[in-house]
Amino acid sequence: MRAWMPTTAALLAVLAAGAAASEKEEAAFKVVPIGTVEREAGKTYLVVHEKLAEGLLGLDGFSHVVVLYWFDRNDTEQQRRILQVHPKGDPKNPLRGVFATRSPVRPNLIGLSVCKIVAVEKNKVQVDQIDAFDHTPLVDLKPFIPPDNPTQDVRVRKD
Repeated sequence: MRAWMPTTAALLAVLAAGAAASEKEEAAFKVVPIGTVEREAGKTYLVVHEKLAEGLLGLDGFSHVVVLYWFDRNDTEQQRRILQVHPKGDPKNPLRGVFATRSPVRPNLIGLSVCKIVAVEKNKVQVDQIDAFDHTPLVDLKPFIPPDNPTQDVRVRKD
């Protein structure tokens, strides 16, 4: 009895399937800034590009906005490879994986803040505050809707 030997076509199919899986893991997404965080005279604004201002219609009916932004000042290959940090940059805090922290260093540099809306005018959303630097690129804005967020059985680390 002769051992089964895969054909060249079968081997190529297996290699192609592996390459396709690898490509999916490494697939890139195109994300373009929708505007920037701007600070003027002690006020904080989410300034959306004028061509996207129509997208703010109705946002003034919400008390809070979820802001997604890009940690652009950390955007280096070296920073993206950091997978463990001391929370808040304090070595007294126990080492944690970046996915268990709000650290600005991570494989994808997406920041998230929930901000109270003060006013919406034209292409500007004034917010009470945001944990982002002046001129930080905005990725997206979404209205904060409490039923979308868990309110029972929420657990957070205490250390």
